[in-house]
Amino acid sequence: MNQPSSQPATPDLLYSDVEDDLRSAVRGLLADRCPPTAVLARIESGTPYDLDLWRTLAAEIGIAGLLVPEELGGQGASAREAAVVLEELGGAVAPVPFLGSAVLATSALLAAPAAAGPLLKRLASGEATAALAVPLPTAPGAAFPGSVRVAADGTLSGRITGVADASAADVLVVPAIGPDGPGLYEIAADAAGVSIDVPVSLDLTRPIADLTLDAVAARLLVGPDSAADALRAALLAGAGLLASEQLGIAQWCLDETVRYLGERHQFGRPVGSFQSLKHRLADLWLEVVSARAAARNAADALASGSPDAAVAVAVAQAHCATTAVHAAEECVQLHGGIGMTWEHPAHLYLKRAKADEIALGTPGRHRAALAELVGLPA
Repeated sequence: MNQPSSQPATPDLLYSDVEDDLRSAVRGLLADRCPPTAVLARIESGTPYDLDLWRTLAAEIGIAGLLVPEELGGQGASAREAAVVLEELGGAVAPVPFLGSAVLATSALLAAPAAAGPLLKRLASGEATAALAVPLPTAPGAAFPGSVRVAADGTLSGRITGVADASAADVLVVPAIGPDGPGLYEIAADAAGVSIDVPVSLDLTRPIADLTLDAVAARLLVGPDSAADALRAALLAGAGLLASEQLGIAQWCLDETVRYLGERHQFGRPVGSFQSLKHRLADLWLEVVSARAAARNAADALASGSPDAAVAVAVAQAHCATTAVHAAEECVQLHGGIGMTWEHPAHLYLKRAKADEIALGTPGRHRAALAELVGLPA
């Protein structure tokens, strides 16, 4: 009799036909509605988020509800499809709240679909946008936040700094600690007692906000029995899928630099033909290829519910974060003087890469987590 194999399934790092079709749809819309010139113009305005683009992406392509089950009005897709979308959004540094709403907040709410069902339906349709009210640098495995407390009357009070996508949110999903323990609560972003301050962010395409809550009316979504696990799962999913955004950043920087160096001439020949630059581009290409494998592995592990998902996410973040920063730095430097100008989009990618490097855990934090997960001594 054949015995079942004890070996884990081999991860599928290739893109499926469905994922390729999704990529084409998102890429086509972004090329038409979100070219670099439009992003540059928007960050100079008082409305950095392109909410019209977000509504179009949500309504026409359905990306707002990718992770939401079909019975709740979503697409019933997996982390693999969400990773493809983030790869394209990263390649366009698109100023839309996909990470905060469709990934972080949605992943947290999926822990309690019965209580959060009505909100998940609104998020999936694009009718509402949510933000998970935790500081953006919070890494998977961090202690449950204790900065917001629940009063005896059920209202929330406290302060949370550095929340991504909160300034574009209609609903805030707030971790708070009450008399019975931790919980995840729903509050309206425009409710009485909510103050949202938006400081100047390094990455102007994804502003962060500081939230102050003063006796704000709230609805419990996830109770003490599962709130910590729900938050941990959301942060793990967010960190794993953020690697695909970082991959998109790195790929754009590599492609744009190769294109530019092939067009720019010096001493009667294309700059890209100089051997020293060829070597730098080849090294960067190898880094991007490795980052793609790591990001795809993390997305596949999350999608399949692999017991090694935490390991895959830590590997992806430790590698993809540094690759995105290096690719953006090379893009700026190899563009020469034009790369240092405000008019060229290279600085947008460098700032997004640097902001992503500390988002949901720094590479060093993920390397330390990885060492613990695989039993390496300190």
